[in-house]
Amino acid sequence: MKTIKTGDIANLDRRKFLGKTLLGSSTLALAPCYALADMPAGDKKVRIGIVGGRFGASFYFHEHPNCIVEAVSDLRADRRDHLMEVYFCKKSYESLAKLLQDPKIEAVFIATPAPDHAKHVLAALNAGKHVLCAVPAAWTLEECFQLKEAVNRTGLTYMMAETSVYRQATISAKKFYKEGTFGKVFSAAAEYNHPGLEELYFEDGKATWRHGVPPMQYPTHCTSFLISVTGERLTQVSAMGWGDDSPLLQNNPYNNPFWNETAFFKTNRGTPFRVEVNWKGALREVERGEWRGDKMSFYMSEHGGGDSTMVWASDDIGKDDAGFKNKRNSVEKYEQPLWWKTDMLPLALRHGSGHDGSHTFITHEFIDAIINNRDPEINIHEALAYTAPGIVAHKSALQGGEPMNIPSFD
Repeated sequence: MKTIKTGDIANLDRRKFLGKTLLGSSTLALAPCYALADMPAGDKKVRIGIVGGRFGASFYFHEHPNCIVEAVSDLRADRRDHLMEVYFCKKSYESLAKLLQDPKIEAVFIATPAPDHAKHVLAALNAGKHVLCAVPAAWTLEECFQLKEAVNRTGLTYMMAETSVYRQATISAKKFYKEGTFGKVFSAAAEYNHPGLEELYFEDGKATWRHGVPPMQYPTHCTSFLISVTGERLTQVSAMGWGDDSPLLQNNPYNNPFWNETAFFKTNRGTPFRVEVNWKGALREVERGEWRGDKMSFYMSEHGGGDSTMVWASDDIGKDDAGFKNKRNSVEKYEQPLWWKTDMLPLALRHGSGHDGSHTFITHEFIDAIINNRDPEINIHEALAYTAPGIVAHKSALQGGEPMNIPSFD
């Protein structure tokens, strides 16, 4: 790291003061929906059903002061038992269809296999239930349009449970953008690497939904890094894929030949955005983003958690490694605040959780949106803005990088 020069002390002191001030009043620094999060919204309770005994068991609805876990569901009895144990719930159903018939349940969390998300969300909305759904929102563009129509028609609360939006560094990036600290964001990048995913291709001798899933079919851990910070929309894409002759890719239900895919997006503001989703290779396992501005750039740490790096534009003149004069930008470590320790969350949820502290934020955002009759941060428009670009990117990769337009769902 570069040592901060004497001439940078005033700016450094300002940044430290600003950071301490904002950390001490985090509800005002980030988003109005978090204001007074430590104060329960009266005695109102949302009765929720949890569907899906794997990912669905990693949240904290039983700890939220305005929520009751009314029932759980999974096709497998052992997973239903696990859900009941996690959420201290005594009621379970062997199917989503039966759970949706329970008149006490107002909302559902759908954590079922990804290809079933749209179908299950539509069933829940049509049954009159608010919905939180795991990622991605849909599997096809047709499903994207169906979801938008259903949410608009029913007027119910819909939220997608995208964890990258609530990683601690992403929350900081949202704060920096809102304050104007980046200046003009002129480019961004994101990567999601999950080497060894083929271990999940088969279970008990049978293929799972993950067998051969196209990397860009699961894009939201990356696309959300830019969209949730700047609000931009991805409008065009050119993508490329890489595969090999592995028998594990053969005869997969998606006819997908790729282990890894890289997409080059253009936004409605003309911003270039590079996204990589990789399942195989010499890779660091990570979900991380980079935001580059003309005043400050912010690089999430290489392991996707912990301290990140800030690069500040400077007028100081130095020399590069070839001896030519250039402007010496200042590089410093960003000591990552743990936002889950602050009053952004109710007291009972101020603890570490999955995906770099994001699970408690998702829990609170969904319940609080219902209680206060407001749109959640990741509403249907945002969810589809994260999801649809990956669907189109995979189509582009299959066509050798042919540029393609991405439909808007706003």
